[in-house]
Amino acid sequence: MEYDEKLALFRQTRLNPFDRNEDEDGPHGGKTPPHHESKPELFSGSRTHTSDRTMDLGLAEDHFSRPAGSFVASDIEQLKLAIEECKKLILELPEHSERQKDTVVKLIHLRLKLQELKDPEEDEPNLRILLEHRFSKEKSKSVKQTCDKCSTIIWGLIQTWYTCTGCYYRCHSKCMNLITKPCVRSKVSHQSEYELSICPEIGLDRQDYRCAECRTPISLRGVPSEARQCDYTGQYYCSTCHWNDTAIIPARVIHNWEFEPRKVCRSSLRYLALMMPRPVLRLKEINPLLFNFVEELVEIRKLRQDILLMKPYFITCKEAMEARLLLQLQDRQHFVENDDMYSLQDLIDISSGRLSCSLTEIHTTFAKHIKLDCERCQAKGFVCELCKEGDILFPFDSHTSVCHDCSAVFHRDCYYDNSTTCPRCARMTERKQDEDVLDVKEA
Repeated sequence: MEYDEKLALFRQTRLNPFDRNEDEDGPHGGKTPPHHESKPELFSGSRTHTSDRTMDLGLAEDHFSRPAGSFVASDIEQLKLAIEECKKLILELPEHSERQKDTVVKLIHLRLKLQELKDPEEDEPNLRILLEHRFSKEKSKSVKQTCDKCSTIIWGLIQTWYTCTGCYYRCHSKCMNLITKPCVRSKVSHQSEYELSICPEIGLDRQDYRCAECRTPISLRGVPSEARQCDYTGQYYCSTCHWNDTAIIPARVIHNWEFEPRKVCRSSLRYLALMMPRPVLRLKEINPLLFNFVEELVEIRKLRQDILLMKPYFITCKEAMEARLLLQLQDRQHFVENDDMYSLQDLIDISSGRLSCSLTEIHTTFAKHIKLDCERCQAKGFVCELCKEGDILFPFDSHTSVCHDCSAVFHRDCYYDNSTTCPRCARMTERKQDEDVLDVKEA
């Protein structure tokens, strides 16, 4: 091929001068001058004349496999040179052209290979323990996360990162030695209670104008760093410790029945998320007047009281144990233990109406088993001893009343209209007196 023809071909394809075949002759029929050999080859292969994508990017090469042997400094330097040349070529190629897109892909592969040489994954352990955090090395390469320590993006393809299995704290491997905050899970385990004051602010001056967590200098004017208040703790934090995340504040729910999310710091966000399903709120002690204003709370309390009355039937019923009826409440185990403890998630679901629907359905299933499906449970019903009329009564029926002393069940109207004491209590008292008299005579 003559020189003029090669020059025309070069102009047509806009090939980079150092994108060549090493065995190809130069313009004058000889080998390419040696001063071109110092530049790294970005692309390999031969040119074609039938397509615009004449540039072979070498994408068939496996850039992610780990070659045998160890790399020396020259390999890293060659990759850096190739990356720089590739960046220059991207700027020179036509905007949005296919060749430019292919070159960008090649640049990404080169950078991945460079990062792999600098930071081999085999040097990182799978589990690391630090400040009660149990960090597990993540294997996901496609999900983009943000480091909780440095607030920058974690690129899973080229960076090693860890997640705490307790509080889900995420960070780069390089940031782990800079962590100063203990695991929130330990605080939840040792101190399972909420701050029940609404935004207990102490003032930025009491914090010495420093972040409450990392002690970075902050100010309301944003110099040197913006002061951001956490609505849960009332304290001020820097932008690294406070990302303007929002969460529902327990104190505002209990005192004002307010569920609007407020801005909280990162540590409060994780703490509230871990505390969400824990039944640590005893509403009748914290704010008993809440039941006077929220009708849904009264309804839920009645359903929970009924379920507690049904529990003895299920514990002594073989069919109920085999059907595992009580496991329908396994996500709210405290519902079969007491009727006065609530979790923050319970209150959120009560406000939205979800809990009322699901608990009513479970209540109906339980009552159907006792009153209709199971003969053993039906045999444990009561007859009103005051009127001795009507159907079999159960303590969870809406029209019944239960004696607080002996747990006998009566019609509500009969129980409150009767001026005498409970017949069952009277029999038990009489029997007790007869036993005492018999004991005296035997003595």
